[in-house]
Amino acid sequence: MLRECPHFVLGLLEFSLGKFRYFKLNKPFPEEAVLRDISSNATFLIFQIHSQYQNTTVSFSKTLLPSTSGTGTDKGLVFILRPEQSMCTWYLEAADAEPVQSMAVPLSYSERDPVPGGCNLEFDLDIDPNIYLEYNFFEISIKFAPANLGYARGTDPPPCDVGMGQDSRWRLRYDVYQYFLPENDLTEQVLLKHLQRMVEVPQVKANAIKVVTLTANDKTSIYFSSLRVQGVIYNVIVWDPLLNTSAAYVPVHTYACSFKAMEGDCSSLGRVSTKVFFTVFALLGLFICFFGHRFWKTELFFIGFIFMGFFFYILITRLIPIKYDVRLILTAIAGSVGGIFLVATWWRFGILMLCMLCVGLVLGFLISSVIFFALLGNVKIFRDDVVFWMTFSCIAIIIPLVFMGCLRILNILTCGIIGSYSVVLAVDSYLYTSLSYITLNVLKRALNTDFHRAFTNVPFQTTDFIILAVWGMLAVSGITLQIRRERGQPFFPPHPYKLWKRERERRVTNILDPSYHIPPLRERLYGRLAQIKEFFQEEQSAGERTPLLL
Repeated sequence: MLRECPHFVLGLLEFSLGKFRYFKLNKPFPEEAVLRDISSNATFLIFQIHSQYQNTTVSFSKTLLPSTSGTGTDKGLVFILRPEQSMCTWYLEAADAEPVQSMAVPLSYSERDPVPGGCNLEFDLDIDPNIYLEYNFFEISIKFAPANLGYARGTDPPPCDVGMGQDSRWRLRYDVYQYFLPENDLTEQVLLKHLQRMVEVPQVKANAIKVVTLTANDKTSIYFSSLRVQGVIYNVIVWDPLLNTSAAYVPVHTYACSFKAMEGDCSSLGRVSTKVFFTVFALLGLFICFFGHRFWKTELFFIGFIFMGFFFYILITRLIPIKYDVRLILTAIAGSVGGIFLVATWWRFGILMLCMLCVGLVLGFLISSVIFFALLGNVKIFRDDVVFWMTFSCIAIIIPLVFMGCLRILNILTCGIIGSYSVVLAVDSYLYTSLSYITLNVLKRALNTDFHRAFTNVPFQTTDFIILAVWGMLAVSGITLQIRRERGQPFFPPHPYKLWKRERERRVTNILDPSYHIPPLRERLYGRLAQIKEFFQEEQSAGERTPLLL
């Protein structure tokens, strides 16, 4: 539970170094934060304040100026201490009309520690320790200002752009860390509790995942895959390899969604159209998982739907700016046309190898997606789109080639694995799971030309393990059931058109067959139309109706 800090006399909030304090900010009543008894060993302080989604403002003075204040959900200020200074003051206020539950903490650093944001040339603050975060459907970007070397109280800071040797800020390294909040938990208490693990250097190293290390020559901007409604905290640790000292920037968090949006806010995991689409898709997939090989034409419709729907969605999204719901409806229609076309192709021509190529490619697509999701997604060489798509396509094509000698096994494996994965996608419409990003990352890369630069890390927590177990159980059960049931049966059904043609010829030549005496379809249709036409015609006068007397 969060505990509120009592409001002291004159509206003061007393702070201690490294101690987190919880309090509520109200817009009409700014608060004054005071830190006393600062050690003489401290050279600079970083005061930071955090809230879930409502903006707060921290300032050096009561008058808010861009160069002396910061506003946001995760903001901090660097205070350079003067000689003999032992007390600091900051001013806090809520940017929104509603009260804001906040958490703040002051941290101290020595003259040997690098100064986060000490060489800022891009943002408003003179020394800016903040990380600036933006997000969209595809990716999250974070930017920060370069750091400077530490220096003693009362001395001038080292120049930022004079020389690039080991005695300048160019020797500094930046470690970027990522920390995932518990899945499907959007509560304020959980966020503020876990933010405490991302503030100080030892805790960040112990709890978070180091994504990348940047040198002073690299751009201070990093991109990550956007994970909607999944809370993520980012922080940067600047490290001085010569002195082996480090300091942490102000951590920043996001859910890749808006708590204030009128439609599609963080509380609604997905649109109604998405839930309907993937629920129907999962029901069909579940049927295919257990009975796909027996109901061959239904499986072909399912495979054709996936094939056509996937490529159509990419095409229409990149070419035509239309609403998501309309795009999903058109995708469902196009997928259905693709499924019917594949079934019709099999019925008329009976080319088994062509159908199995489509089946194998769908399985190969999923296996290739799993490999990149679990192993190769963040390997630097695959940031090149040509290398990525060539490798991805080769893995997808290898699967049908490997199983070309045992087509029935390939078909049953595809039914079990693809059919059961459709259930995973349906679950993601109601409950967040990282397993949906197996295929979603590939779709994002196909839709967005800049997605290649994003790190695609995802959390893997209790919910994901449960859904992974369900996926595996369904796949193994479906494959085992179909293999046992198909023993002793023909590998694949015969060519439907040949059967129909043979049956029609038999009926024509066999006079004892009752169907022989049934008129052809065309004559029956003409007869039915004639009956309907007569029904709507007015009855004409037939003259005298009584019989003539002889």
